[in-house]
Amino acid sequence: MIELQKLHYFVTVAQTLNVGKAATLLHISQSPLSRQIIALEERLGTALFSRERKRLQLTDAGRQFLDEAKALIEHAQQLEDRIRDEAEGKTGAMTLGFVEGAIHVGALQTAIKRFLNVAPQARIELKNLRSRQQFEALQFGGIDVGFTYSPPVRSSTLVAQQIADEGFAVAMPRNHPLAQGRFDPRKLDGEAFIALPEKDSPEARLSLMGACASAGFIPNVRFEAAEPSVVLGLVDAGVGLAIVQQSLGKTPRRGIVLRPLPSSFPMRAQIFRVTRKTVRPLVARFLGSQKA
Repeated sequence: MIELQKLHYFVTVAQTLNVGKAATLLHISQSPLSRQIIALEERLGTALFSRERKRLQLTDAGRQFLDEAKALIEHAQQLEDRIRDEAEGKTGAMTLGFVEGAIHVGALQTAIKRFLNVAPQARIELKNLRSRQQFEALQFGGIDVGFTYSPPVRSSTLVAQQIADEGFAVAMPRNHPLAQGRFDPRKLDGEAFIALPEKDSPEARLSLMGACASAGFIPNVRFEAAEPSVVLGLVDAGVGLAIVQQSLGKTPRRGIVLRPLPSSFPMRAQIFRVTRKTVRPLVARFLGSQKA
């Protein structure tokens, strides 16, 4: 295999067509450089230069080899730069896991924007996963950073930081009797509600029902849907009411009103940023960018 240094020697001689000038540029003596070129020709089994009247000219083989040699050197330099940049956390690929709520509150978008300010060449893959799925993916390297509704429980390898906290509201059709005037959550008792599927998170359903009871009403959960856009579509159609993050009101729907729940409703929508305790340079740079 031909060493990159010998290719560099050849390219310099080929571009100057003068061994003396090339030797000066390369900071080596002329004789060793000449020997390196002769050894390269012997290895390739063909002449790369014609030597007429003490002047060098590239042969046809030399011109072809010059193009290939320059491409190889350029590729090697790009590879070296990329590996160095990845080691310094300037570029590379990173996978972020997220829950829908991280988008609604703006936490995910803000985090990505801050990161790209310091690592504009980085590549990001997004995976929509439930909190528990993100904890598992973090453990086994499926994602690098998670945006979850809760911190991991009793984990020796993961670390979490709360980055968002907001209240909930009741989404209802604009023509609903409780859509206008003084809002008394106790009047929601027995109303038809749309909620997340209970089988996906029984604990979340219990927490929801307990929070509703604290606020003075028991929802009649008749419909289940996982996607917030589907939930709001059902509310808009008059199918039922839904308890959603207050930040969903930032994108108003013409047929829907959001009535914030009072402090007697104890649930909060919290978003946590979760990573492994030991992270690679690109992830460390991501975390550093979030402190700005």
